Amino acid sequence: MAERDDVEELGAGAGAMGARLIIGVALGVLVTTGLLWTMQYLIKIGDRSLKEGGPVHVVDFVRVRRAETVQRRELKPEKPPQPEKPPETPPTPRLDDVNASADKIAITSAPVETEIELSGAGFSLGVGEGDYLPIVKVSPIYPDRALSRGVEGYCIVEYTVTRQGTTRDPVVLEDQCTSSLFHRASIAAALKFKYKPRVIDGEAVEVPGVRNKFTYNIEN
Repeated sequence: MAERDDVEELGAGAGAMGARLIIGVALGVLVTTGLLWTMQYLIKIGDRSLKEGGPVHVVDFVRVRRAETVQRRELKPEKPPQPEKPPETPPTPRLDDVNASADKIAITSAPVETEIELSGAGFSLGVGEGDYLPIVKVSPIYPDRALSRGVEGYCIVEYTVTRQGTTRDPVVLEDQCTSSLFHRASIAAALKFKYKPRVIDGEAVEVPGVRNKFTYNIEN
């Protein structure tokens, strides 16, 4: 009896599940059919409105460029650094104090110191009253060619001391010049000499035949 009751309960449960399955399938079919019919109806209505030529509203999107204000940052140049203090200018050598009886000439930027002072009448070891007197004597520039070759020597130049105390017509005495390399430098230096002119009876006179010896030595 117990086994028969179990079989009956199993058959009743299977019948209930089959009924539920049939009802679910039927509902699904109905829902699907309704959705398809609704979609077809909407499509037909849309096609009909287009064919009838009714007003169509088209939304036009226009992109308007936004007004942009460009702000430029002005870059100010940096202030330049303060210039360094320039070096002090060395004092100009004084050419007033010249020793006319020095032993030899100094071939540097210092004033020329002559070895001998000659005149047309011979050696003039002193300056008489009212006679011409050397005030400024400029040292010659050592010629580059002579310096590069190591050439030393001397050169005597003869010129005229004018009434204004300047020199003119300088001439190199060929037989009293050790090298032609010293000619140009000696003449250029002689033209820069300054003298106190010779005074006779209260008037300045020219003195021709004045000679000056330039000695060129290379200092180690």
